Amino acid sequence: MAAIRTARERARQEVTRAIKDEARRQLAAEGAAKLSLRAVARELGMVSSALYRYFPSRDELLTALIVDAYNALGDAVDAAVHRTRDESPLVRWLAACHAARDWAVAHPHEYGLIHGTPVPGYAAPDDTSGPGVRLPLALVAIATDARRAGRLHQPPGGPPPPEVLADIAHHVPEHAPELDPTTLALLLAAWGQLLGLLSAEVFGQFNGVITDGGAFLTDATTRIAAGVGIGDEIP
Repeated sequence: MAAIRTARERARQEVTRAIKDEARRQLAAEGAAKLSLRAVARELGMVSSALYRYFPSRDELLTALIVDAYNALGDAVDAAVHRTRDESPLVRWLAACHAARDWAVAHPHEYGLIHGTPVPGYAAPDDTSGPGVRLPLALVAIATDARRAGRLHQPPGGPPPPEVLADIAHHVPEHAPELDPTTLALLLAAWGQLLGLLSAEVFGQFNGVITDGGAFLTDATTRIAAGVGIGDEIP
C-alpha cells in the first residue's frame, strides 16, 4: 500500500508541476490577468474538472505560482548570503543584491507576478506572507551579523522621525530582535530601493540609459548599504 501511495503522490506531483509550468508559459504569453484554468487544462489535454482537483480556482493557482516565485528568489538570495558567509558585510550585501538581480532578469514574468502590476480581482492570502519577506529578511540577517561583528556603523543622516520609529518598533522583536528600530527602518527603505532598481531594469526603464546593469547595481547598492551602516570596504 505504501508503494501505491508513493506512486500516486509522485504522479500528483508531476501533474501539479505540469500545470504550473503551463501556467507560467501563459503568464509569459498573456499576462497574469488572463490566466485561465480552462486554457491551462486545454493545453495539457485535461478536462477542466480534472484540473480543478489540483487547483480549485484561478486564485489558488496564482497563489501557488506567487509562493513558488518568492521562494525561488529567496533561495537564490539565501544561497548567495551563505556562500559569502566568511566575507565582509558589504560583500555579502552586494552578493544578495546581485543574486536578486540575476534571478529577476532570468525570470522577468515571475518577477512581474510578485513585484509588478497587481492582478485584477486577486487578493493575496496569508500563504504568501512568509515567502514574500525572505529577501528583506536576508538583508536583516546581513545587518545582524555585521552588528555582532562590530561592523555595523552609525548611518549618516540621523534617525527617522518618531512616527516612523513607532511603526517600525512593533516589528523589531519578531523580525530583527538584535537591531534597533532605526536600523530596521533603514533596511526597509533599502529593500524598497533595491526593488525599484530591479523593477526599472526588468521592466525596461533603463533601456537606452544603462548598458552595464551589473556595474550600475553594484554602485547603487553600495551607496544604499552605506545608508544602512554597511560599508567602508569596496570589493
